[in-house]
Order: sequence, then C-alpha cells, then structure tokens
Amino acid sequence: MTRLTTGVLLSSFLALFAFASGSRDLIGDVLRLPSEAAGFFRRGTAPEDNDAVGTRWAVLIAGSNGYWNYRHQADICHAYQLLKKNGLRDENIVVFMYDDIAYNEENPRPGVIINSPHGDDVYKGVPKDYTGEDVTVDNFFAAILGNKTAIKGGSGKVVDSGPDDHIFIFYSDHGGPGVLGMPTYPYLYANDLIEVLKRKHAAGTYKSLVFYLEACESGSIFEGLLSEGLNIYATTASNAEESSWGTYCPGEYPSPPQEYETCLGDLYSVSWMEDSDIHNLRTESLHQQYELVKKRTANDNSFYGSHVMQYGDIGLSENNLFLYIGTNPANDNYTFVDENSLRPATKAVNQRDADLVHFWHKFPFTVPNFLPSTFSFPSHLPQFRKAPEGSPRKIKAQKEFVEAMSHRMHLDDSVKLVGKLLFGIEKAPEVLNAIRPTGLPLVDDWDCLKNLVRTFETHCGSLSQYGMKYMRSFANICNAGIGKEQMAEASAQACINFPRNWWSSLQNGFSA
Repeated sequence: MTRLTTGVLLSSFLALFAFASGSRDLIGDVLRLPSEAAGFFRRGTAPEDNDAVGTRWAVLIAGSNGYWNYRHQADICHAYQLLKKNGLRDENIVVFMYDDIAYNEENPRPGVIINSPHGDDVYKGVPKDYTGEDVTVDNFFAAILGNKTAIKGGSGKVVDSGPDDHIFIFYSDHGGPGVLGMPTYPYLYANDLIEVLKRKHAAGTYKSLVFYLEACESGSIFEGLLSEGLNIYATTASNAEESSWGTYCPGEYPSPPQEYETCLGDLYSVSWMEDSDIHNLRTESLHQQYELVKKRTANDNSFYGSHVMQYGDIGLSENNLFLYIGTNPANDNYTFVDENSLRPATKAVNQRDADLVHFWHKFPFTVPNFLPSTFSFPSHLPQFRKAPEGSPRKIKAQKEFVEAMSHRMHLDDSVKLVGKLLFGIEKAPEVLNAIRPTGLPLVDDWDCLKNLVRTFETHCGSLSQYGMKYMRSFANICNAGIGKEQMAEASAQACINFPRNWWSSLQNGFSA
C-alpha cells in the first residue's frame, strides 16, 4: 500500500512537472536540473524571475554636469551596478547622466568613476540612454510615463510598465525649495513632478513606485504635495528646509585618493547603496533601510548631516527591497542586524559648497580684494597646493573660483535688495526667510513662482545651482501677493547689471 501511494504521488509530481516543462525531456531535466524543479514551487525567489512580482523597472538620473559635481554621476553609476547585480535587466533600467566625468581631463583615472575611496569602477557597462543635452525635464517625464513619442534624442528607452509592475526612481543632484536641478534648462519644479506621478498612477501602469531623492531641501519636493493613495513611497536626503551633504571629500576621513580633488559621493546616496550592497534584500524592508540610512545621514546629529524623510504611502515601506531592486544572490546568507555597521565620514561637505571644495584643491586660497574682509573660506578645507604656480591649470581654477564667488555675492545682494524694495528694510528678512508649517506646500500658486523667477533672472542673471537656495524667498514673495509687474520693477532697480560669466548666464536659468 505504501509503495502504491508513493508511486501515485511520484507519478503525479512528474506529470505536473512535465506540464510545466512543456516539451522538454522530463527525466533528463529532473536529473540534470533539480534546482529548476524546486524553482517551480518557489516561483519569484530568484532575482531574475520577475513573474511573481511583475517586472522591476528603474529610472536613474544625475541632474548635474561639471567635474565639481562628480559625486552625482558616481551615485547613479553605483546604483546601476547594484541593480545589475541584483538581477534587473538593462532593458528595464533607464539611465540619465550628462556623461562628462569619466573622460574629463580632470579625472585622474580616465574612463573610471568611483563612489568611495576604495571602491571599484562603477562606470563600466552603464547604459548611455540619455546623455549630454538629452538629459532634460521633458525626457525624464516622458520616460516615467512610458511616452516614447515625446522623447527627443537618446536611446528612446522608457518605463513601458504594466499594472503588476514595480518602479524604482533614484534622483541625485542639487536642489532647492520646490526645485531640482538639471544639466540642461529649465530646471524641474516639484508640482510638475507630482503631476507626472499622478498621471502615471491614473494610467494604471504600475502596482507600486518607490522614489529615492538626493538633493538639498529635497523634502520640499513632496511636502504637502505627494498625497496618499497613489501607491508611491518616497524618501529624501533632507527635510524641506536644510541642505544635503557630499561625502568622501578631500580633507575628510576617509578621504578620496590623493589625486582626487572632488567629493566622490553623497551621504544619503552612499548610505542606502552601501547598505544594499551587503544585505539580503529578500528579508530587509524599505522601512529597515530607511531607519539605517536616516541614522547614518544624520551623522550622529552632528553639524555635518541632514534629516532623512519619508512621504506618500508609508505602509509600502513594509515591503522588502527585493520587490523593487532585486537582490544579490551572494548576500543570501546575510542576517540582517538592526545596527548600522557602515559609519559616515568624520565630516561631510554642504552640497552647495562642493564646487568650491573642488576649485580650492587646485590652488591655495587668497581672499580676493573684491570679497569683504569678514569673508572666511569653509574651515573644513585644508590649505595646500596642488597646481604649480603660474600653470594654466591653476590660472583656470583661480578664474573659476573668482567667477563662482562673484556670482554668489551678486545673488545674495540682489535677492536681499529686491526684498527691501518690495517690503521695506525691516519687514524684508521676515518675509524672505519665512518657513510655512509642516504639511503645507512651498507655494500656493506655482505659476506665480515660475513667473517671478523668470522675471528676476531676466534682470539679474541666472540663479543657477547656488541660487536654488532662494526659491523659498521667491515663493514667499508670491504668497505675499506680489505679481510679475512689481517683481520686474524691483529687479530692474536692484540689478543695474550682473556678472557676465558662465554662472550668471541667462542660458543657465531656471526658465531658459
């Protein structure tokens, strides 16, 4: 009886497996590929098997260019390598990056990009979907929406997702209240991004979406804007009113190799990726990673850190990371420990000062005559010489630094003066620096904000990456009821002229 029962069960199993295996030779397959039989009953557990979870899609975007912004493209390249090891296919990963770093004349290792002091090359094999002038807001939005006809240039690859699919978006760049940078212009406004995400949801072309955002004031992109019910979970490197931080920068410990004069990564970005590099992502949840990244990015509540935030459908954070970014089979035996063994560097660099860090490490600093006597260079920058005196490299670096500082001082003075002209000397600081209560978006009328920024730039030159910090001031001016005509009059009085250099060029404006 026992033999008969066993025989029936075995016959049933073989018949079932033969049905699943199609026309393949059954006995040969069972003997030759026993793991495949087990896989049939554990469908969805292999990184390359997307059937049980739908297809995993990813959009990776570095929103800057210039060698001083090395870290943003390094972040994105690292993310690509992570996703590839975790089983995602190239056809499901859309990469946006200007691609001017790997073979930049200043890169000490041509053709190589690293994201940590002792890291491997993360550039090799990265798809060149959208590079150079094809890295635009419109192409980014079209890729998310799966709208191939709206794409201009590039590979044409888009997120052609379906209702059972899961989408992961990682954006690394400069930012400001309500805006994110792009290497081309115009920049990206928060309300436009949220509208695109809502359209994606309305189309029914994903099951859930996770958005990781590295930028200054990145919380303002979702604060009061990303509502629940869209099946979107977002985390940001900082809250709505603080900077995010570069890491692995010259002068830090650990610092980049001596030949590097720029930050290799961003604190929030390397935190989530270095965590993902070593953990079994089948068992680690989004929430567990959020807690670890939040602790590391806060840098033990020191000055060199920011507050990682979460928005949207927080309940999605109970999902395992595997659902969105796969997992590396090499980490299958890793037991998750609710303690961060990855410690941050001793110091980090404010994102808005990272360009100055780069210029400084090319030549020893001497305060130019046009700077006020009270000016002091960031204290974390060591004073040593890299470029020989009188060399073309040093002359170029000095010119870039002077132009950058001239642009910064012009913007600082111009925005303050516009505020005084509009609201009076005493009230201006109160209006320009006001912060709305938590839960409210940056501005009530986004069209007003865009118009005021465009008007200011017409008279005063580009805000550029540094000027993003003043977006809250322009939003407050809108919220106070100031219109385009009043802004035009005040800007014309405040800016009789502006520095004629790359940083201030109107071609680099938010609204170009």
